[in-house]
Amino acid sequence: MDSSYPTVICAPVLTSRHGLPTQVAVGAAEGLKHDSAIHCDSLTSLEKARLTDFIGSLSANKVQELNEALRQALVFE
Repeated sequence: MDSSYPTVICAPVLTSRHGLPTQVAVGAAEGLKHDSAIHCDSLTSLEKARLTDFIGSLSANKVQELNEALRQALVFE
C-alpha cells in the first residue's frame, strides 16, 4: 500500500550493534555490504524523496524479528 503522505518513519541501519532487543542483525543475506543492525530504538521521520537507493530486502523471518523489535521499542511500561 502506497501512502500519500510525503514522509515515512524509518529505523536507521548502522554497523554498530549492542545486542539490545530493539535491534535486528542484518548483513549480506539481506543485500548489505557489512554486518549491521536495524535500530528500532532510533526511529526517525524522513521525506520519501530522500530514500533514493534500494539496498536490500528482509526475509519473512527477519520481518518477524523486526516486528518484535518495533514492539519492544514502542512499549511504554
